[in-house]
Amino acid sequence: MNAKEIAAVTEQALAEARGATDAEALEAVRIRYLGRKGLLPQIMKGLKDVPPEERGEVGRCANVFKNEVNALVEARLAVFGGAARKQGPAFDHTLPGAWRGLGSLHPVSLVIADAVRIFSRLGFAVAEGPDIETPYNNFTALNTPDYHPSLDAKDTFWLQGGALLRTQTSPVQIRVMQSHPPPVRIVTPGRCYRRDTTDATHSANFHQIEGLYVDRQVSLADLKGTLAYFARDMMGPRVGVRFRPHFFPFTEPSVECDFSCHVCGGKGCRVCKHSGWIEIAGAGMVDPRVFAHVGYDAEAFTGFAFGMGIERMAMIKYGIPDIRMLYENDARFLQQFE
Repeated sequence: MNAKEIAAVTEQALAEARGATDAEALEAVRIRYLGRKGLLPQIMKGLKDVPPEERGEVGRCANVFKNEVNALVEARLAVFGGAARKQGPAFDHTLPGAWRGLGSLHPVSLVIADAVRIFSRLGFAVAEGPDIETPYNNFTALNTPDYHPSLDAKDTFWLQGGALLRTQTSPVQIRVMQSHPPPVRIVTPGRCYRRDTTDATHSANFHQIEGLYVDRQVSLADLKGTLAYFARDMMGPRVGVRFRPHFFPFTEPSVECDFSCHVCGGKGCRVCKHSGWIEIAGAGMVDPRVFAHVGYDAEAFTGFAFGMGIERMAMIKYGIPDIRMLYENDARFLQQFE
């Protein structure tokens, strides 16, 4: 196509644009002449076949064609847009809103809230403490000797200056007993840190909730009754509780507490590894040497303590197969818990 032909096409396109009666007709003109498959791309593609002495003039006319048609189309679209705005509001308030949906609590938050609610009925108050602790509060005051494996750098996150990221929420118990005389009845939900290799059931960053009750004549029977009440409220009225002898540096005697499997009712299934029981908590009577570290009279007062993993309870309660699913921030997964 030579320069004269392009000029004629330009006039034709401009005439069609001026004669368009609405925005749709105007858009059709633009597509026909300037669109990806329109006339202008064909002209530009054919430049290679134009004689060299005419190529400059043809290119100039093609550029005029593009600019004039595009300018007129934009001007006419602005006119049509103004007319549309005059006819009515651009926003129709009668249309339903674009509902984004509400967020929901994380399973870990749900279990913590349920646990705090249950223990508050039994008179337990919530106590909190810092994530960065001293070796004294995290180990020494809890009757953990310096040679204990948990003090190794392979197990504990040690910081500069001798501080550490707490490996359990038990240091909160020490802080409370150091600042409050008995009786004490607290639960301490919080985040803990250990150098565990992350897999389906372990994480280096996890949550615990621990309980402490110190008063005159507190017994192991009180501990059993407390955990039995908690189990039935958290897992269902038919859940049973059993205690097995164990060892912890800060309790004596010490026990492991198992809840009967709420999925199979104790008959044995995949969740409980066909044993009928699920290990939930470590517990026991507070060792008198712990009382000595905080200045309590072990002759006058006794107490029990217990601790359980929040993620473990969440996985059991909601049937979550892999602990890593709790921390992947997948909205599709989290929307199930409302």
